[in-house]
Amino acid sequence: MESIFKNDTDIFEPFKLGDIELKNKIVMAPMTRSRAIDNVPNDLMAKYYGQRASAGLIVSEGTSPSVNGIGYPRIPGAYSPEQIDGWKEIAKTIHEKGGKFFVQLMHCGRICAAENVPSGGEVLAPSAVLADGLMFTDEKGEVPHVTPRAMAISDIEHAQQEYVDSAMMLIERAGVDGVELHSANGYLMDQFLNPKSNLRSDIYGGDFKNRARFVIETAKKVASAIGGNKLGIRFSPYGAMNDVEHNYDDLVELYSYLASELRTIGLAYIHIVDHTGTMGAPDFKTDIKKTIKLNFEGPVISGGDVDSKEDAEQVLKNSCDLAYIGRPYISNPDLVEKLKDGKALTDPNPDLFYTPGPEGYTDY
Repeated sequence: MESIFKNDTDIFEPFKLGDIELKNKIVMAPMTRSRAIDNVPNDLMAKYYGQRASAGLIVSEGTSPSVNGIGYPRIPGAYSPEQIDGWKEIAKTIHEKGGKFFVQLMHCGRICAAENVPSGGEVLAPSAVLADGLMFTDEKGEVPHVTPRAMAISDIEHAQQEYVDSAMMLIERAGVDGVELHSANGYLMDQFLNPKSNLRSDIYGGDFKNRARFVIETAKKVASAIGGNKLGIRFSPYGAMNDVEHNYDDLVELYSYLASELRTIGLAYIHIVDHTGTMGAPDFKTDIKKTIKLNFEGPVISGGDVDSKEDAEQVLKNSCDLAYIGRPYISNPDLVEKLKDGKALTDPNPDLFYTPGPEGYTDY
């Protein structure tokens, strides 16, 4: 078995991630596609993910663990029986084609429009801080975000249990291979980490250890329920998406601490978002990927502007174990084969990224 994994920088070699064996080191990145009508995963989504099952690992689009976490129109949830049944069909489709599948749990927190919140939901965040920018709605087009209600301790504990409940249902009933906690890109977990969105003065705010508390506690609780080997987490250090501060004094200390704590929990991986380059984010101020890797010691996924075999293998040479690929997967369901053969990639149509039907989704 050791000989299978001897070439660490060959993107097409298998990789052992926790208890599962990936057929290659290419990860299909989580990407919001807004096809879940009434927030329920459906057959169209199963077709889409099944088309892309040649990836070593597919991480689903952001999926809310709570009615309170639906910020965008038509994003899926994982808190109702109907939603879990939908994910079960998607996981079955991927598995039948030899793929592996993690569902990303994304609570949007304050990145939300009132029109997108299902009945019974409420917009919550660490602090009552309005996020700049606009949110699309099907009813009114673009509207301002909602000023959230600051979470009480009881709200925090309830939200953590929602993550646990969703993770357990996805593993035990939907049959997915694992769950990824979305602690990046300015969503709820990242809102706790970031000093611009977290103005709390209790044990969940202030210094970096307190700001990390919600993330670490949630990871511990979910890992206890499903096993750390089935749990990953996504971070975006130096990220500026969704009105968070991209650089602050204790950023390196924060992510070093998070990585060390998550190592003790035994997580399957850390997934580091890199929005520099064509995504327009500021350059990283330090070699934060290497810092996280050294403190975590386990598998690290990263990427950014990867659209060739050489790009992917450069990610592996830079302290990472797996390379994620995002937008090229939208318009190239056979991406792995194209990368192997050096074939030109099809460009996606941005006008169809978030529309509700099959056009620009399953017809490439």
